[in-house]
Amino acid sequence: MVAYRRAAVPRPLAMRRYSIYPYSVLERCGVRHPKPMPFFGNLMLFRQGFLDPLKDLINTYGRVCGYYLGRKPVIVVADPDMLRQVMVKDFNMFPNRMVMRFSSKPMSDCLLMLTDDQWKRVRSILTPSFSAAKMKEMVPLIKTCTETLLTNLEGHAESGQTFDIHKCFGCFTMDVIGSVAFGMQVDSQNDPNDPFVHHAQKFFSFSFFRPIVFVFIMFPFLIPVLRFLPNKNRDDMNTFFISCIQKMIQQRDELPPEQRRRDFLQLMLDSRTSKELSGSTAQESAQESTAHAPTQGAAQKRVMTEDEIVGQAFIFLLAGYETTSSTLAFTCYLLATHPECQQELQREVDHFFSRHDTPDYNNVQELKYMDMVVSETLRMYPPGFRYARTVEEDCMVSGQVLPKGATLEIPAAFLHYDPEHWPEPHKFIPERFTAEAKASRHPFVYIPFGAGPRSCVGMRLALTGDEDGTDSYSPALYCGGLQRDQGATGVKVPKHSGAEERHLGQNHQKGHITQAHTEMTPERHRTVS
Repeated sequence: MVAYRRAAVPRPLAMRRYSIYPYSVLERCGVRHPKPMPFFGNLMLFRQGFLDPLKDLINTYGRVCGYYLGRKPVIVVADPDMLRQVMVKDFNMFPNRMVMRFSSKPMSDCLLMLTDDQWKRVRSILTPSFSAAKMKEMVPLIKTCTETLLTNLEGHAESGQTFDIHKCFGCFTMDVIGSVAFGMQVDSQNDPNDPFVHHAQKFFSFSFFRPIVFVFIMFPFLIPVLRFLPNKNRDDMNTFFISCIQKMIQQRDELPPEQRRRDFLQLMLDSRTSKELSGSTAQESAQESTAHAPTQGAAQKRVMTEDEIVGQAFIFLLAGYETTSSTLAFTCYLLATHPECQQELQREVDHFFSRHDTPDYNNVQELKYMDMVVSETLRMYPPGFRYARTVEEDCMVSGQVLPKGATLEIPAAFLHYDPEHWPEPHKFIPERFTAEAKASRHPFVYIPFGAGPRSCVGMRLALTGDEDGTDSYSPALYCGGLQRDQGATGVKVPKHSGAEERHLGQNHQKGHITQAHTEMTPERHRTVS
């Protein structure tokens, strides 16, 4: 009997098959997309950032289209009705965000990265930290930080010298987070080179376009090796924050229970010894998070590990620091370049202080125009400009087949500039957010903090900090921190795409920021959990 050995596939042919075999998924599902390159898919489309390429992609291939991020199929959904299905009505089919397999501790333990039951458990513990009652307790702490901010801004205005306003707001935000969440005095406003700020900025220095990243995109099975490769920036940052957070935990544990402040950190620390969360309390926590969150009547465990506590503290410091400081900086830039809006806001703030000695959580709700200004800023410069969800199982939503393992992308920035819903979308028009205008608009074309059960857990605190920061800054705007000028105005502002700074030239009367060159905001995949 003659034995025949099966001929081996030539290595070049095997490599070619490997390089292209994932690229039939979208076509099989009827999702239109640009032609992918072997190994890299459509990654090169995003060399200059994601915003403009995503806009071109949707305009070319439709509101449900796709691309390949390396070997990963991504389906972009820019249809508001379909997004309602994905983010709220059919949330159980898309509960998890895109997994970042190369993340290391403490990032891998944060709420952004958690999935399924672990995410539900941790989210239910964190949600009470951001209730309306907790926000009321935090306002005096925020006010202390805003007084320091205002003093510093008045000093800059009186000096007539240029200054970095984004850095000012970054220090302000770090002080607020340190105070309201961890009971610590960072005081980076008086020490702008504070190590907290220095290490936080390292977190946002990542770029897809590095040689080592290309290797892992081509051969994703090697990604687990990435966490073992030396990375000085990552290791220094992780070591610094883990050490600081563990020190804070130790200090809390040494205090008598009656002296422990009821803040974000303490709620997490208490969960180390809590055994059960009653069904009614679980439901109340879930309702605070979202009316659509899944709830369970039966008692469920309410315990967090120390690694999970460190992970939540880590992402709270970093994500809260950058997103809030950028929103404040963009708000002031827009007010500077729209003096008529600045004057209207100034009138509202003056009227407010004629009736109230100091702002608090309740009376600040009267500042309707300020809310419109902040909302319009968040429309134009959303803190999370694209969100991602993982398709857990093959399914169909609104007639579209979605394959298991694909990533579902929600292009918030595209929706915020969609001319079908926002006439003249590139213009700053706070009146878009009157009660009447909001009621007449589809709710899923404005999602700066996401939507549904995985919307931003810290949204209340972020808006409270934004409005308090803007409220305190408003007098400084008028007194000279921002000057008007009849000549050309060149303003450089932080941009979501880190490829280049945006330079805006105006040849008529506009507000002029005396120093508008702010720190760059690197391009990254911001995702709200």
